[in-house]
Amino acid sequence: MNLSRTGLLMAASLIIVIAFFILREHWAHALGLAPYLLLLACPLMHLFHGHGGHDHKDRSD
Repeated sequence: MNLSRTGLLMAASLIIVIAFFILREHWAHALGLAPYLLLLACPLMHLFHGHGGHDHKDRSD
């Protein structure tokens, strides 16, 4: 399925509007989940973080 850029922008805009209205009505529930989402984000960041930028080689400077 090949969507054009306009189609992707329209879909993203629709998702943002729907998320806004859902969060507006259920803000207390969403805020109650925030600490758990933060705790879940930590292991996910470690799991999906690329380790290519770390240089563990010994340097003799």
